[in-house]
Amino acid sequence: MIPRYIANFDTRNLPQRQTDFLIIGSGIAGLYTALNASSFAKVTVLTKKKLGDTNTERAQGGIAAAIHSADSPALHRADTLEAGAGLCSIASVEVLVNEGPDRVRELIEMGANFDRLDGKLAFTREAAHCRRRILHAGDSTGEEIQNTLARNLVRDGKADFLEDHMVIDLLTVDNTCYGAVVWNERSKEIVVYRAGNVVLSSGGAGQVFRNTTNPEVATGDGIALAFRAGAAIMDTEFVQFHPTALYLPGAPRFLISEAVRGEGAVLRNIHGERFMTKYHPGAELASRDIVARAIISEMVATGSSHVYLDLSPLAGEKVKKRFPTITRTCAQYGIDIANEMIPVAPAAHYMMGGVQTNLNGETSVKGLYACGEVACQGVHGANRLASNSLLDGLVFGHRIVEHCRPIFQNGRAIDQTDFACSELKPCRPETSAAIKSQVQDTMWDKVGIVRDGKHLKEAMKELGQLEEILLYEACSVDAMETYNILTVGKLITQAALIRAESRGGHYRKDSVMRDDVNWKKHVVLRRNPGGDLCAFEHEVG
Repeated sequence: MIPRYIANFDTRNLPQRQTDFLIIGSGIAGLYTALNASSFAKVTVLTKKKLGDTNTERAQGGIAAAIHSADSPALHRADTLEAGAGLCSIASVEVLVNEGPDRVRELIEMGANFDRLDGKLAFTREAAHCRRRILHAGDSTGEEIQNTLARNLVRDGKADFLEDHMVIDLLTVDNTCYGAVVWNERSKEIVVYRAGNVVLSSGGAGQVFRNTTNPEVATGDGIALAFRAGAAIMDTEFVQFHPTALYLPGAPRFLISEAVRGEGAVLRNIHGERFMTKYHPGAELASRDIVARAIISEMVATGSSHVYLDLSPLAGEKVKKRFPTITRTCAQYGIDIANEMIPVAPAAHYMMGGVQTNLNGETSVKGLYACGEVACQGVHGANRLASNSLLDGLVFGHRIVEHCRPIFQNGRAIDQTDFACSELKPCRPETSAAIKSQVQDTMWDKVGIVRDGKHLKEAMKELGQLEEILLYEACSVDAMETYNILTVGKLITQAALIRAESRGGHYRKDSVMRDDVNWKKHVVLRRNPGGDLCAFEHEVG
């Protein structure tokens, strides 16, 4: 049972702040939304760590948009739908591919410096794309975009930007969101932020799993916040595991971009044998779920913990120039990528599911919006097409602002209702590190790349045994993150248990076939007023 709040508080005794837009998260979705809203409203952006602590900052491959003369939104649409394995919302995909080019052009006008060849934009290709449509800035595309947006928003003072602010919970009355209670890590106090519009753009949940490409901040906070507030959560069973993360004992699971394979690199098992050609006609450019499972199969067959990514088909100096970050990072561990193969293995990477929204980013809670990886409007279906994620944050962040613009002009009173929670027991003396580790191990071992009903049920039992911690107040950022990881872990596991088929990023070895007759539908989860998890299903839109 998940409690409504994870900390005791009484808003009558707390400092109060007020803003028109309260934006939670500082990746591409949050910064772009804030930048657009700041043209007509007061905007406050909260991030629990620092500005650059985001998945956006780590994005290597690029951003997909049909702006090349040999490309079209129709082709981009077809590739997105194919990757999504029958579960994409066609309306959402239409919005993404048709509005995406204008959003990317805006980035360029803001100063985003994408790579060029002979003065023209350079495009690369990634898995499951039929065209070279990925714009990139070396292998630091996310960092370039993050810096561009920050320069235009933060450095120009267009919004109040607050680092080290962890949102504890959302404040709701009659299924309407009016703000949040927030932990200020610097002052060590709880502060109330009241807002006309609250936007969740808090990113993903890779830290729910033991092995992930995500930064430490990706603990599923936005999904957990929305779930506790009663919002609908959709498609959480669909987790994308990136096939190629650096695998070295003691080293973080650094992402080796899919663009490396797009440029011609191949996968080999520990015996040096290329293997992807026997798994899929697209070989290394098959969709990520297929490549990840193929790697797992090779690891099992050869009794190994990894495979190798061979960059020898690429010219040595060319590869170093094209992928400087990968070159530099691998060199730190003694690997010369121009002359040595990179040991890689899959790792949790991206959430296709999240807080359910419509095409304008509205959640099932009035006044609460979501965009970016935390949101799920069905655009990615069961498996995200590579490099659609950055575009997703731009497109639907823009739509939130345009939807709110007339609402703001008509005025919306900011509610001053008092809120309180006093039901939680005092903080436990022990740290939450052990529980966080248990959740991550359970999720990786039993709710990972290959699943089955037996292990999913075991995972639900193990997670349920850890729920006692939720009866106690979370008195630190670490504890809050642990509570959120546990909550999102349960949501992923429950949805995976319900979906008795294999589709996209969700693969069950006890139900290996895709079942469009019974399962071409979304799994939606909600918290009922008593704290129990309720499941619903609805057809694909």
